[in-house]
Parts: sequence; C-alpha cells; structure tokens
Amino acid sequence: MRCLLLSILIGLVSILNVHARADEQIALVSGMDGAVAMISREEAEELYSGRTSSLRDGTPVRLLDQPPGQLRDSFYEALIRKNALQTRAHWSRMVFSGRARPPQQLTGTASVSAVVKADPNAIGYLPANEVAEGIRILLLLP
Repeated sequence: MRCLLLSILIGLVSILNVHARADEQIALVSGMDGAVAMISREEAEELYSGRTSSLRDGTPVRLLDQPPGQLRDSFYEALIRKNALQTRAHWSRMVFSGRARPPQQLTGTASVSAVVKADPNAIGYLPANEVAEGIRILLLLP
C-alpha cells in the first residue's frame, strides 16, 4: 500500500513538473501579418546578440526587449547563454564600439504584443502561455 501511494505521488509530481516547464517556455514572436514567418535559433541568437540587424534573406527587423526582470533574464540565458550582468556588459561594449544598438526596451508583455501586431518587421518575446491571437510563434525556448 505504501509503495502504491509513493508511486502515485511521484507520478503526480512528474506531471506537475512537466506542466510547469511548459508554462515557463519563452516564445520568440512576430505578428501574423509580419514579414518574418520563421526563424532559426542561430538567426535569433545573431539578432539578439547584435551580430546582425537583419535576417539572412536581407529582411530588416525591429527587435523588442522586455523591461529588466525575470522574463528578460531567462530569455537571454536561454538564447545567448548570458546572465543579466553579462548581457548588460555585452550590450555596453556593442554600443560603445558602435557595432550595434540594443533591442528597443518596452514596458512589458502587453506593449510587446501590441507592437508585434502593428509592425510587420518587429520581433519580440513573450511567455509562451501569454501568446495571444494575431501573434505568430517563431521559436520556443525552454
């Protein structure tokens, strides 16, 4: 009996853990009518690290950023494998050297959603569970 209860408990914890991970995913997004239909992880990394400002096919993009906080930190750690301090230092070097400008920082998920719907060249990121109608998921990050 004790073994059965322990097995059920372990099973429930596993299910909740998988569900929690799905809620924590971050979606790289654009508008449904946007110029960007799909993007590879490598292209996204090049864009959000400032190595390029357009897609490989030459399509210019407008990168959007969230305000400082957990979502932003998780996004950069998942995409370019840099923590918050490393990301700020990286962008400081890029701006100081004149090589790139950082993504436009908006006020939160609602403003990112609104801009990607309105601007066909905009790319931003949102919690995957907050992607609304009219927004296309380009890439999911764990």
